[in-house]
Amino acid sequence: MSEQRKAAALISGGLDSLLAARVMQQQGIHVEGINFYTGFCVEGHTHAIRRRDQKKDKRNNALWVAEQLGIKLHIIDIVEDYKQVLINPRYGYGANLNPCLDCKIFMVHKAYEWIQARGFDFIVTGEVIGQRPMSQRKETMPIVSDESGAHDLLLRPLCAKNLPLTRPEREGWVDREGLYDFSGRSRKPQMALAARFGIEDYAQPAGGCCFLTDEQYAVKLQDLWRARGNKEYEIDDIMLLKVGRHLRPASHYKVIIAREEGEANFMQGYRRLYPSMTTVSHGGPFALIDGDVDDPEIELIARVVARYSQGRSAEQVELSFSDKSGRSRSLKVKPMAAHEIPKEWLI
Repeated sequence: MSEQRKAAALISGGLDSLLAARVMQQQGIHVEGINFYTGFCVEGHTHAIRRRDQKKDKRNNALWVAEQLGIKLHIIDIVEDYKQVLINPRYGYGANLNPCLDCKIFMVHKAYEWIQARGFDFIVTGEVIGQRPMSQRKETMPIVSDESGAHDLLLRPLCAKNLPLTRPEREGWVDREGLYDFSGRSRKPQMALAARFGIEDYAQPAGGCCFLTDEQYAVKLQDLWRARGNKEYEIDDIMLLKVGRHLRPASHYKVIIAREEGEANFMQGYRRLYPSMTTVSHGGPFALIDGDVDDPEIELIARVVARYSQGRSAEQVELSFSDKSGRSRSLKVKPMAAHEIPKEWLI
């Protein structure tokens, strides 16, 4: 009997990676999945936080795909290593702050290191020519293969017939006739293939969970970098950029104001890291202050927070300000009127 070959499939949780892995299984390949955790792809994170979204589906699609395929999924934390990819992308950013081509090279390189260490034969991805404007063009696919170090051990089953032969095909590990020639942005071929495989439930075909492709998130991250004077960030920064209303009254500080109860509950977990403020006399939001502020600035922040409370029309609102050590004091202020909050403050 011939030796069963083993492939590591990059599993994002979307339809394409599911199909690519299933095509390999159809050819008798032993498949295990790899999912890389960058910190910027937290499916269901905001849905889990916001009370209004509590009933929305919060499954981890990568884990769900692995379950449907019946394969082992290896979730690998690359938060620290990924920083240099995001901060200094050789091939630049996409429409927002998504370093798509550098990201793909980096992840395939990590996968290549992984298969070398574990005796796997090749790597599988769900890439399709023409589907992504940066990383999935015919001229960029060889760049990913070569600069990642994977070279011809990288197989893209969904569009392989549009690409040169890879080693798995030349060596007869896989049958090229059982691979596909998908191209372009239409997902109809993938959806038809899913139907043939009997796959009915999958993540939205054009979906994704990378916050770096989101314009509003990218603006907040750029503001954070500008305020700090460098492009450094920590995992807590990543998480807080996803919640609340962000305002920057001055270059040296900003205020994050919860928009509803779920966000307020989540942000409470950061009270030891940031000064905070909450309303006392009226129902209202919880707020965090990122930066060093003096007494006049604290009063200004109080007026802003009061504006977003149920006491916005009152003559006076009482609030409580707490520093990072937990010491608190009371303030009574007149809420700021809507027209007094410059649009430039809103991030």
